[in-house]
Amino acid sequence: MLIATWGFAAWVPAVRAEPVVLSLVHAAATTHPAHLAALQFARRVEERTQGQVRTEIFPASQLGSENELLQKVRLGAVDMDVSSMNYLIKYEKTFSVVVMPYLFDSYAHAHRVLDGPAMKWLAPLAEKQGFIILSNWEWGFRHLTNNKRPINGPDDVRGLKVRVPPVAELEATMESLGAQVSKVGFKELHQALSQGVVDGQENPLNVIYYNKLYEVQKHLALTRHVYYHTLHLMSAQSWAKLTPAEQLIVREESKAAGDGMRRKIIAEEEDLIAKMTAAGVKVTRPDPAPFRAATQRAREEIRRFAGDENVRTFLKMVDAERSP
Repeated sequence: MLIATWGFAAWVPAVRAEPVVLSLVHAAATTHPAHLAALQFARRVEERTQGQVRTEIFPASQLGSENELLQKVRLGAVDMDVSSMNYLIKYEKTFSVVVMPYLFDSYAHAHRVLDGPAMKWLAPLAEKQGFIILSNWEWGFRHLTNNKRPINGPDDVRGLKVRVPPVAELEATMESLGAQVSKVGFKELHQALSQGVVDGQENPLNVIYYNKLYEVQKHLALTRHVYYHTLHLMSAQSWAKLTPAEQLIVREESKAAGDGMRRKIIAEEEDLIAKMTAAGVKVTRPDPAPFRAATQRAREEIRRFAGDENVRTFLKMVDAERSP
């Protein structure tokens, strides 16, 4: 039973012999805002359910790669995951539209689209594949680092050997700029950069900083080429084990934790840039217009994969939420 109070639902415990213990996995380091958000979520859910729903957190891909973890969630072997949107593409190609380069003008623009019309459109597609989207969490705009030269325009990317996650849409974006794409695993990335196996990589600022990638990179270009966010997902099988009252609390606390993560990641970006600059990284802020033009081929590849109708649907949402 729920009683509204102070904007939240007051909790009346379900009758249960043993508490439900949920597993929550994610790929971030324990110093990363994602882990702090996971800790907040677990604490608040346990408090509000009076210990009836508890969460065990497994950070830093302890239980497998992101692809492996998502499959475990789908099968119900793991209860929850904080996963990048792109990993859902293997189950539903429509999700690839979100990874198109240079879609969003700002964080606020991305949030209006993804929390609003896109969530109503994409969440039912995820549920058909066995995933409940609890809420959107942050990751950030992606940027490019390398050890060869400063990046001031698309031509400066040409010929660089750049590590990219195993995401076809990101590969297409880097290839459209003339980069040679490498698929080094993330756990091996720091060493690969330090040994010159690859020249560079692309990630949000928080990933570059908290995983200390900047320590083995000379140049950082604030390209903002793709906006990336994560999803707090739950197995549909695990979701069904919760009472409606527990489900409501889980959703509320997921959103609260994700909103806090967003604020922290956005607020600290200039500070992270300053820290990396102080460590000797040379930072450039290139004009996005030439990059947007140069990545047109990548957008066309994504259109062919996702389908014209899906792309048109999503771009209408993006345009409708653009500030005048």
